[in-house]
Amino acid sequence: MEILSPAGNPQSLFAAVRTGADAVYLGLKDFSARRNADNFSESELKEAIRYCHIRGVKVYVAINTMIKEAELAAAVDAAKSAYNFGADAFIVSDIGLISVLGKLLPGAALHASTQMTVHSPAALKALKALGIKRVVLAREMSKKEIAGFALEAKKEGIEVEVFVHGALCMSVSGQCLLSSVLGGRSGNRGLCAGPCRLEFSAEGTGRHDLSLKDLSLIDELNELKNMGVTSAKIEGRMKRPEYVAAATAACRAALDGKSDPALIEALKSVFSRSGFTDGYYNGKLGGDMFGIRTKEDVLNAEGAFSYIHTLYRAERQSVPVNINATVKAGESATLCLKDDRGNKVTVKGPLPEAAKVKSTTADDLRAALSKLGGTPYFANETDIALEGGVYIGLAAINAMRREATEKLDALRAYDNNAADAVYVNKKPQKRTAKKQPRIYARFSGESRVPDDLSGIDAVILPFECDFSSLPKGVLKIADLPRYITDEVAVTKRLYELKSAGVSAAYCGNLAAVTLAKNAGFKVIAANGLNCANSESIDTIAQLGADEITLSAEVNLPKAKYLSGKADTGIFAYGRLPLMLTRNCPVRNVKTCAKCKGTGSLKDRKGARFPVVCRGGYSEVLNSTPICLADKKEDTGYFDFLLLYFTDEDKKTARTVIDGYISGRGEIKDFTRGLYYKNVI
Repeated sequence: MEILSPAGNPQSLFAAVRTGADAVYLGLKDFSARRNADNFSESELKEAIRYCHIRGVKVYVAINTMIKEAELAAAVDAAKSAYNFGADAFIVSDIGLISVLGKLLPGAALHASTQMTVHSPAALKALKALGIKRVVLAREMSKKEIAGFALEAKKEGIEVEVFVHGALCMSVSGQCLLSSVLGGRSGNRGLCAGPCRLEFSAEGTGRHDLSLKDLSLIDELNELKNMGVTSAKIEGRMKRPEYVAAATAACRAALDGKSDPALIEALKSVFSRSGFTDGYYNGKLGGDMFGIRTKEDVLNAEGAFSYIHTLYRAERQSVPVNINATVKAGESATLCLKDDRGNKVTVKGPLPEAAKVKSTTADDLRAALSKLGGTPYFANETDIALEGGVYIGLAAINAMRREATEKLDALRAYDNNAADAVYVNKKPQKRTAKKQPRIYARFSGESRVPDDLSGIDAVILPFECDFSSLPKGVLKIADLPRYITDEVAVTKRLYELKSAGVSAAYCGNLAAVTLAKNAGFKVIAANGLNCANSESIDTIAQLGADEITLSAEVNLPKAKYLSGKADTGIFAYGRLPLMLTRNCPVRNVKTCAKCKGTGSLKDRKGARFPVVCRGGYSEVLNSTPICLADKKEDTGYFDFLLLYFTDEDKKTARTVIDGYISGRGEIKDFTRGLYYKNVI
């Protein structure tokens, strides 16, 4: 199993390679989900790939942010440069960019980022159709779920990568808008400000009910390996080299059967949030998973640095070479090195002299040629052909060895390709304004649906609801779970709904799209698929979506120019879900029986964020609903508007609907969301 380490800068890259990483992942200055890391310029990337390839280490380049329409060409150019430098794979999250890279760089290996929220095997066929070679699983999966997914992935020829150490986000990756909404810095765009680490209290004050401890599955590495997991990933591109070194060394030791408790303690000291958690791996949820970075944690780190520095101070000799040397009278000395890839180099040295005082021995040659310290090589087999009675100086032997290793470096530091892919941004074309976009009203339960549904084109209910009370003539749409834990149960329910006259499904992930399409449903893709460019619209449509809800992070005036092979709509009203989590933060202070679905969080400023639970997961909703009823000059360019009702009663919901029909709707407290901001 591969150990995959983070490299937020060149120093962390050296630390990872020297402590046993088989591969590193890194980001460019743009389009990386950790844009606040130092990251790599083009020249630094080229040198990093050369350094790693000499040492037998792969380099994966992360281009894993949601891409705006105007950025597509630049993102392709960045990928092309990295590909030509020799990048071994790309970690990508934007579904449109995946499609474009698959066409323009067909030789590039594409890995589906954890930002794609892949957690259920039904997504595999869609990923395979996109050309994905590896999937980075959601961090919320249990070992049973990982094992089942890995089994299905093997059938599709797709590798599986799992996070084994590092920060745990409270929200499922790719489904968090907290940083965007509260501070205008998007996690989906690589600039998460980490507001979840601040005070959010389920009850009382001073609590941090959105802050999880760091994950550590180092003791489970061999179990994961036996499940069929290809790569063990360490989180930490924002952390310092000492952390990278300690985490990589601990994983290397565990996989090699040399687990070192002192190393684990050093790792805990250099960075933890009051210790580690095994996260969701063993299926146990609750308060033990939560923690914050304390003053004591910081002080412990200082004492661990000097020990950890010793782990990566010297070159790690990990590449075996076979040495063949010939020293005979009347012939130039010859040295040949052959590596584990079959690369072979030969260098010539001086003519040996007739021995006057002492002849050179085979042991002398073997000892001198095996002194490969300072290089990544170590002597595997050594074959010496030596004629007696001759002498060759140590300086000459050393010079031959240095020349040979430099030549071997050059062969191992290969470039990949000379691709000339060019992407031309589509010419923006303003959409045609509609007299009235279709109105899709989503309610949290059937009891909240108004008696008067005039002006509504579709009613969306959670798929576990009873749809029989809805009148004929209105399109019935089943809202599928945003996190699917049981595909069999979902499929069974879909066929029950189909028999009851439900014909469409609202789907927030690729697994849901696949399951709904297979059951014969019309598919409306939700905003959780993070569609923000025309290529994404087309790609999601090709995978089965008939209509697509754009990302809630798009700029509304600019989104008028987004079009593709499917009708598009926007989240136009309601409390926007800011987090999707498998660990309900309210359960830290009260049971479900006491909560009764009324739970909420308060931030340090006193704003209240409702928490709603459904089907084994929770959603943290925004404190204030979006309202765009009076913005017909912008909303009129879309095919449908999603009105998302959560705690509104029937009368309030009807009033809101009337406001969107007339264009004069007003509510007391509302937000425009991110639609008139330039989210960075």
